[in-house]
Amino acid sequence: MTSINSNSNSSSPLEQRQPRRLLVTGGAGFIGANFVQHWAETHPDDRIVVLDALTYAGNRSNLQSLENHANLRFVQGDICDRAAVETLLQAEEIDIIAHFAAESHVDRSILGPGAFIQTNVVGTFTLLESARHLWQNRSDVRFLHVSTDEVYGSLGPDDPAFTETTPYAPNSPYSASKAGSDHLVRAYYHTYGLPTLITNCSNNYGPYHFPEKLIPLMCINILLGKPLPVYGDGQNVRDWLYVRDHCRALDRVIHAGSPGQTYNVGGNNEVKNIDLVHIICELMDELAPSLPVRPAKDLITFVKDRPGHDRRYAIDASKIETALGWTPSVTLEEGLRQTIVWYLKHSNWWQPLLSEAYQDYYQKVYAHS
Repeated sequence: MTSINSNSNSSSPLEQRQPRRLLVTGGAGFIGANFVQHWAETHPDDRIVVLDALTYAGNRSNLQSLENHANLRFVQGDICDRAAVETLLQAEEIDIIAHFAAESHVDRSILGPGAFIQTNVVGTFTLLESARHLWQNRSDVRFLHVSTDEVYGSLGPDDPAFTETTPYAPNSPYSASKAGSDHLVRAYYHTYGLPTLITNCSNNYGPYHFPEKLIPLMCINILLGKPLPVYGDGQNVRDWLYVRDHCRALDRVIHAGSPGQTYNVGGNNEVKNIDLVHIICELMDELAPSLPVRPAKDLITFVKDRPGHDRRYAIDASKIETALGWTPSVTLEEGLRQTIVWYLKHSNWWQPLLSEAYQDYYQKVYAHS
């Protein structure tokens, strides 16, 4: 694991202050919970305050392993509630905001875009205003905004990968709302001098991923003997990043990133969706001895494509590698194997999530296909 070391970019005042005090928004969600676990393991003396509204994808059990951690506090609350946010920032003397809280599923943004504008745009604005109000003229604080490569739009098969200067061209209500929040964060640095950092990551995968997302959906449906829905012709390409690699990158950006900068974080694992599903099927055949349908690939079912489905994403992560010394360390097959083993061992985590509300959502997305 990459450690924090001294280089030309690591002269941040954060390096000298011990311990630090973090507010992690969305810290009971998928990436947020993995980040909280990473930070608690790597920086055990730091104070971590998790703020999460516990919507459908937020889950207190994601933090169960840290229930007895002396420096962790959980607060259920809404990032759009400015009074509550400012009270928390003041009471806890927060000097780092790691902002993960977001509505994040494209399919849900197509069905109901309003929640995405509220959480992703208004919520980010509320956090920025609170930080600006309380952190006036401070250089020893950081506002990390965790975003997505989807803000850049779609690539053709031979187009170069996204860089930090790629023009924004979002194609879904989700990616448009994240693009809007990115622009706000950038504006607060340039207008008010707020020490902000933006990261745009590729598709994450790993433990605690909500069952509606592609990789956990495939794993769970295979275990249940249900069809594996693949959009369109399955040729859409995504770059896959193991979530703990992503957390290491965010750690580096917080400690050594230059305020006002954007860093793309990718896994160097471009794979077609249909090829990814086949890899998952093969690993499940190997790792799960009593599948209801074997081989698992017999469950693959092509369904009607999602509206505005981006064809290809790819991240050029050379800036964060050159400037901060971060590179992904987990190969796709290693990460998928670890992820599948986790889901096999944690049915008690995912089974309660297959609620009536989840089933209703699933039917809305796939029943028409």
